[in-house]
Amino acid sequence: MKKAFSILVIIIFCLNAFSQISNVVPSSSSIALTSVADTHSWSAFNNPAMLGYIEQSEIGIQYENRFLISELSTKSVQYGLSTNLVNAGVSFSHFGYSLYNEMLIGLGFARNFSDKFAIGVQFNYYTAFFNASNSYHGALLPQIGFSTKLSPSFSLGFNTFNPFQANIKTNYTVKRIPSIFSLGSEYFFNTEFVWRTQIDKEISSNYRFSTGFDYVMMQKMTVKIGIYGSDYLVPCLGIGFKTGRIKMDLNCELHPLLGLNSMAAIRYCFVK
Repeated sequence: MKKAFSILVIIIFCLNAFSQISNVVPSSSSIALTSVADTHSWSAFNNPAMLGYIEQSEIGIQYENRFLISELSTKSVQYGLSTNLVNAGVSFSHFGYSLYNEMLIGLGFARNFSDKFAIGVQFNYYTAFFNASNSYHGALLPQIGFSTKLSPSFSLGFNTFNPFQANIKTNYTVKRIPSIFSLGSEYFFNTEFVWRTQIDKEISSNYRFSTGFDYVMMQKMTVKIGIYGSDYLVPCLGIGFKTGRIKMDLNCELHPLLGLNSMAAIRYCFVK
């Protein structure tokens, strides 16, 4: 058990070294994590402004597995409530297992202003289990998002997670929480073909660049391809299905050093 735990600690360190996004923040259904400007899909903890674009209340669940190790999986659930004035969202994410785990709870509000721009604010509570003290410690983190449509086919998105660099301090250690700033774009060549780009900057890490394309086939199936990189280039592939009020996504990426990541998500939209 101690050997397995040591290996796990090393892998977590590698995750922190090679990823610009905290482990507990769920990956988005947007290919190559290009979600900050994705006006057609709201992903919890990626950009609260996108909550303002949902026209129907929806609920979704998501499971992400890192490098085929169940202890490095992230489970999340989100619910978005669509109203005439302000949209509201509640989300929860869990990463890890019994010896080490992190949880993130979010409460967000967003509004779409005449389909010209949208603003969103989310209040996140992050908590982590510390084995040394056998207890949980947490911190409250703000998240702010913005989206603007410069034309019917082109839009920009911005998001900041933990902008004030809050950390968790205990008697034994200091848990540093990433402070991330993201800027992205979305361009529709036509209604079936869209191109997204994104730049992420974690305060103490390198820039992360990503780009991806979605192509809708027969109005029900979407083929996705993309790539992102910081120290390494990581290719990404995905597929999406839509039937009635149900939407499903399956994405995967292949890290050249650490291996395969996979993500599956399903959403249900309620009748307005």
